[in-house]
Parts: sequence; C-alpha cells; structure tokens
Amino acid sequence: MNAQKRNIDVWLIYRCVECDSTYNLTILSRTKPEQIKKELFRKFSENDEELAWEYAFSSETGRKNSVELDYSSVEYEILHDDISINDILNADDEFVTFKIQTRFEFGLKLSSVIRICLGLSANQLNRLIEAKAIFSPEGYPLKKHKVKDGDVVLVNKHIVGMF
Repeated sequence: MNAQKRNIDVWLIYRCVECDSTYNLTILSRTKPEQIKKELFRKFSENDEELAWEYAFSSETGRKNSVELDYSSVEYEILHDDISINDILNADDEFVTFKIQTRFEFGLKLSSVIRICLGLSANQLNRLIEAKAIFSPEGYPLKKHKVKDGDVVLVNKHIVGMF
C-alpha cells in the first residue's frame, strides 16, 4: 500500500522464484481513502494475508491488470465425504446433489473434482456425462467448466444404475 498526496495505491507484489524480479499487480490505483471501506482499508494497511490470497486468486483482478494468472503450480487438496457409486445407487432420492465450496478459483476443472470424489476413471465419467447421469442444473459443460464456489452437480441414480 502506498499513499501519494490524498490518493492510495494498493498492489499485490509477486516475486519470481527463478530470477528474483518483481511484478506489482494493481488492486487499487489513485483511490481516495474515503472511497475504501474502513475494514478493507485496515486489512490493506495490515497486509492481511487472507485478503492477499483472495486477490491473488481473483480472475477479476487478473482481467483488470490484463494479465493471465498461471495457477499450474498451485497445490491443493480436495476434502470430501467418501461416497461411492454404490452409495449413490442406494440413496433414497432419485438425484444426489453435490455442492462445491472453495475459497479460491484457480482453473481446476470440475470434471477432475468429480472424478476424484466419486473414484471414477476419465472414461467412466465421460460415459456418465454423455448419458446425462451426471450434470449441472445450470447447464455448463462439466468437462470444460472451471470450479467456482457454489457450483452444483447432480447425479441421477437411475441412469447411473444402467452402467
């Protein structure tokens, strides 16, 4: 965070692990302090780590800076309830619903999450998607869609049972 007269600049500063050069990703530029919410201003002032991570994984921030953020080396862990296809087939309801919760968006494909959580091969998942046994109520293509917080996936147990 930097103040110039009555204006505030806020950056997320990246350092290259290979060449040690830095890049300033602009969060706010030439903004009047009174235009920044007090809590947000406090977090900027204290270099709040959680807030920094939010901006680091914000596609909006990347877009505003005309940069493509590379998340290929991000390590992540998928925490989920262990549920098998047999569990789905034995469920009381016709549809089993999964809701994705994530703090960050970093280009992870939804199909990868589904495969890991249900213990499916890529081939099995493709067949189930083509048969419309696994789908999104919003209609986005599961194989290409990037995970976002709140994404919902439905599994139709009757169609799954046919495989």
